[in-house]
Amino acid sequence: MTLFELAEDSDAARPAGTRRVALGVAYDGSGFHGFAIQPGQRTVAGLLMEAAGRLVGSPVAYSCAGRTDKGVHALAQVLHVDLPQDLLASRYGLAPDTAPEELAELPGLARALDRQLGPEIACWRALAVPPAFDARRSALARRYHYDLDVAEPPDPRRRGSAWRVGTPLDLSVLRLATEPLHGEHDFGAFCRRPPGQPEGPINRRVGEARWRVLPEGLLRLEIEANAFCHQMVRSVVGALVAAAQGRLRPSDVVAMLRSASRVGAPSPAPPEGLCLVAVRYPEEFGGTWGGELGAPRVTPR
Repeated sequence: MTLFELAEDSDAARPAGTRRVALGVAYDGSGFHGFAIQPGQRTVAGLLMEAAGRLVGSPVAYSCAGRTDKGVHALAQVLHVDLPQDLLASRYGLAPDTAPEELAELPGLARALDRQLGPEIACWRALAVPPAFDARRSALARRYHYDLDVAEPPDPRRRGSAWRVGTPLDLSVLRLATEPLHGEHDFGAFCRRPPGQPEGPINRRVGEARWRVLPEGLLRLEIEANAFCHQMVRSVVGALVAAAQGRLRPSDVVAMLRSASRVGAPSPAPPEGLCLVAVRYPEEFGGTWGGELGAPRVTPR
């Protein structure tokens, strides 16, 4: 069985003699064709699973909290893998008497992966988790931020981490148009439906969406929801920027949301400004991985 056949399989039964491990990783998405493994493409998960496979000596399957697109970054992506328990005990410090339901930090495993993956990918946490943990299905919420570069003069060093809009933005309009996104809605107007996905509502619950003014000419949208559909944040930002530039009215954004249709919607914002910064789980699965402003929780190594 190949790495690509094993790629992402959260429904597979956990192999006998293994322990489920959650990994916290950060990456610069500029040089990758997205997170998920794709044959013939350089992806974040592809390199991660190759590194894990070298440690284990065989292909490793995974599941992740969210599949980020080409060019999108992460400070706190979370994924789970099932690794041989005897290897974790002999090489990476898992106590033999650790119960399956207990959490156990494995800093040696995080270091071993991190050494193979730098500088574009960093593994900053490895945690033995209960068998019921699923990086995607157990998540209660995900948090992203999206950065706009409005500095004058522009800073070319930000070209891979922020959208240089190029025209003035009305911050009050940005905030006014963002407010109706809170709560549970059908976000069909802001989602690219994958081929073959059945028609119907694409309901998501946004718990927080706010704009912050950062030093040196950056505007940041911080948005948290129970889940995000494909290109949701980028599509939302594209519509909000159009309103802040005067190409749409805030009421047009509300009408788009209510219509649940992408017909006439502005193009999604480019990927480079988007970053996955936190994933929230129940406390028995480690609580929140990441930070309010995107700083990952770093455990001692």
